[in-house]
Amino acid sequence: MMEICWGMKGNSNYRGVFIVAAKRTAFGAYGGLLKDFTAIDLTEFAAKAALSAGKVSPETIDSVVVGNVFQSSSDAAYMARHVGLRVGVPQETPALTVNRLCGSGFQSIVSGCQEICVKDAEVVLCGGTESMSQAPYCVRNARFGTKLGSDLKLEDILWSGLTDQHIQLPMAITAENLAVKYNISREDCDKYALQSQQRWKAANDAGYFNNEMVPIEVKTKKGKQMMQVDEHARPQTTLEQLNKLPPVFKKEGTMACKFRVATVSSVLGMHVICMQESTRSAWPFGMKRGPVPAINGALKKTGRSLKDMDLVEVNEAFAPQYLAVQKSLDLDPSKTNVNGGAIALGHPLGGSGTRIMAHLVHELRRRGGRYAVGSACIGGGQGIAVIIESTA
Repeated sequence: MMEICWGMKGNSNYRGVFIVAAKRTAFGAYGGLLKDFTAIDLTEFAAKAALSAGKVSPETIDSVVVGNVFQSSSDAAYMARHVGLRVGVPQETPALTVNRLCGSGFQSIVSGCQEICVKDAEVVLCGGTESMSQAPYCVRNARFGTKLGSDLKLEDILWSGLTDQHIQLPMAITAENLAVKYNISREDCDKYALQSQQRWKAANDAGYFNNEMVPIEVKTKKGKQMMQVDEHARPQTTLEQLNKLPPVFKKEGTMACKFRVATVSSVLGMHVICMQESTRSAWPFGMKRGPVPAINGALKKTGRSLKDMDLVEVNEAFAPQYLAVQKSLDLDPSKTNVNGGAIALGHPLGGSGTRIMAHLVHELRRRGGRYAVGSACIGGGQGIAVIIESTA
């Protein structure tokens, strides 16, 4: 949720955009504890928590924007609208569901900022959500009848959606292309994957995620329990175990860990932090390099450099994808993905962007930093980046 402020920096025409609260649910494992919650259900939990944390009445919300990719439930077409109605925003409040693939969560924030900046709204509830556990199977070309003896095939919408049909490549292969281009080895990927898991564990044990997390009551075989820790992480993983895993997507490839996705919802809605965004295209066959032009574009727009950034988050869609971005931008490991990333937590497409930004909001405050940039690659050859500044 975002709120505006007038007359900042001595300019009466300046219209600042501020995050007043940021909350998310825990990340569930694929087919895990959250598999029976729809993406709308999860967004409702996070949205109510963000409104409460920001002390914002639902009646003051002028617009609702939610990012989502796979419309995995029967009511998903009504995503943003139903989220708004469930949390009590006025019935006349407009709602928009956006899909910029892996950048959808980021895009919800960008779109909310744009509505505020052109004075279409004063307060916007923004979020990103995905239930990849509920992605359906379908039978195509059956609506108008089939011929006798037709062998209809079930299509896995989740798997087929992760392939770019324009270039006939799965997303993972574009990451493998970057591994070749940037001379990234299997050992490099395993070491980075282990680091992501270890950083997540250290942050979780220290309670760094507590302020951004909203607990959810879930039913288990042992009864009801409160879920408030990310389920997807595997902190017990060792380098030896990773080395033994066979390549998944390509013979002699660099990516060997099991393909795991998650179920999550996050809503942004903290204190005075202003935002900038930039989207730039990238090479489709190596599209996971998208954060490079996106981050560079955002930095140029704001007149800042990477040295100005106290924190950097790049979505870890795959280890070679992250490592290629790290090499291209010469990212400082000590301030990049400091508490682990998607390799540990999971990458539910529509929810990853707002998860990253929600975490940056809280981590920037905890560290007393000023600037942070969050970014992600986007299927089809795009990238997106958002820079936030703490003025506290």
